Amino acid sequence: MTDNSIGRRTLLIATGATAATLTVGATVQDSPTAADQVPAAAAAVCTLTKEMTEGPYYLDGQLVRADIHEDKTGIPLKLTLTVVDDDTCAPLADALVELWHCDALGEYSGFVGGNGHDEPDNGRFLRGGVLTGSDGVARITSVYPGWYRGRCVHIHVKVHTDVTLTADGSFEGGQELHTGQLFFNETVTARVARVPVYAANTVTRTTLAQDGIYDDGGAASGLLTLTALGSSTTAGYAGSLTLGVETS
Repeated sequence: MTDNSIGRRTLLIATGATAATLTVGATVQDSPTAADQVPAAAAAVCTLTKEMTEGPYYLDGQLVRADIHEDKTGIPLKLTLTVVDDDTCAPLADALVELWHCDALGEYSGFVGGNGHDEPDNGRFLRGGVLTGSDGVARITSVYPGWYRGRCVHIHVKVHTDVTLTADGSFEGGQELHTGQLFFNETVTARVARVPVYAANTVTRTTLAQDGIYDDGGAASGLLTLTALGSSTTAGYAGSLTLGVETS
């Protein structure tokens, strides 16, 4: 799980009118009204950066849906991810942005027990994705991830194009353009870790600085810009990032 194999691709940092939303580094904004800001893909500055390892917990055939949290308790997380072509900065429409991550106890659906906690496992919680709109934007609702042994808090992400939606609500086929991970500001994570549902995780938390995969590259390595959704930690956060992918 500390495989540092790195590929070329991903991530553009937005500038211009929405630069405050996508500031390079671990920006945290406390104004609730800022949560509704959307990255402007057309204003992005193209910057190639690293892909991250897929890890051992990927499952094929997940649902296409905007809310992946199901019945999992945790701090609300509203993600706005913008996909653009890394050469032209043009927004990429109809790209499937797929996410998967662990719950507050560090357990992945389909692999419950791997982090030492016993809970129901339906094989699909905290997994799924959506197609981007004409503006390249994918909006997904989840909960703030927990952590598991040896890794900092993170979310896995893949970007696919030309997928076919299936009758069972999933997808198939297409081309996988990007595999990466999304990371979280350590100050915010420390606050989250004190909330009871996360504090129940019995595994020692690995910090961002201690992680063997995150390379301290800020937004260029997948560090989300977080915006508080309210005055308390439990109100949740909005997370935003612009992903630049190679389309050819």
